[in-house]
Amino acid sequence: MTDETKTPDSDKRDTENTADVKTVVEEMLNSASDESQEKEQEKNDDTPDNTQALLEEARAKADQNYDQFVRLQAEMDNLRKRTKRDLESAHKFALEKICRELLAVRDSMEMGLQAAEIETADLGTMRQGMDLTLKMLATMMDKFEMLQVSPQKGEKLNPELHQAMSMQEDADAEPNTILTVVQKGYTLNSRLMRPAMVVVAKAMSSTAGDDDKKIGSEIDEQA
Repeated sequence: MTDETKTPDSDKRDTENTADVKTVVEEMLNSASDESQEKEQEKNDDTPDNTQALLEEARAKADQNYDQFVRLQAEMDNLRKRTKRDLESAHKFALEKICRELLAVRDSMEMGLQAAEIETADLGTMRQGMDLTLKMLATMMDKFEMLQVSPQKGEKLNPELHQAMSMQEDADAEPNTILTVVQKGYTLNSRLMRPAMVVVAKAMSSTAGDDDKKIGSEIDEQA
């Protein structure tokens, strides 16, 4: 057997291989060191001191949220109380405006009664005073949308606004039309407060059968 002869190229390759192995080993050691540091950091993060800090932070946020909730609840309670007081006040003084207007009407009526007690009172003057009082009342009612329902003779009966008190034969009137207004009606803001009480015409006896039934049914509906 003969000894192998090493050439310069062979020595060079051996040196390079040794360097590569050394590099790989260093990289493995560095990687292991990094992993160890990460685990150590995670371990430090879970220490009692850090957990206590997180717990205190969570408690502080909870206390802050609770304070906000308490303040909001107090504001809502105050709002409910104010709303209740406002509603009670509105109900209590809802008629204040109309009552102020009625005071002037009452004053005028009292003045008229005082004038009537004077023996030398002039009836014409008293009538003028009553007319003035009536106009004041009518103006006040118009101001508050309290309108009069006063149908004219010959107007068709409207069950929504009129109430038939009785029926009378009238040769000159159309059946189911108004002959006389017994009492005027009134509406408040388009809502019927009291229907106008009226007397309704019916056909003469010779042709009254069907018309009487029609008008009678309308009166029954109103009743």
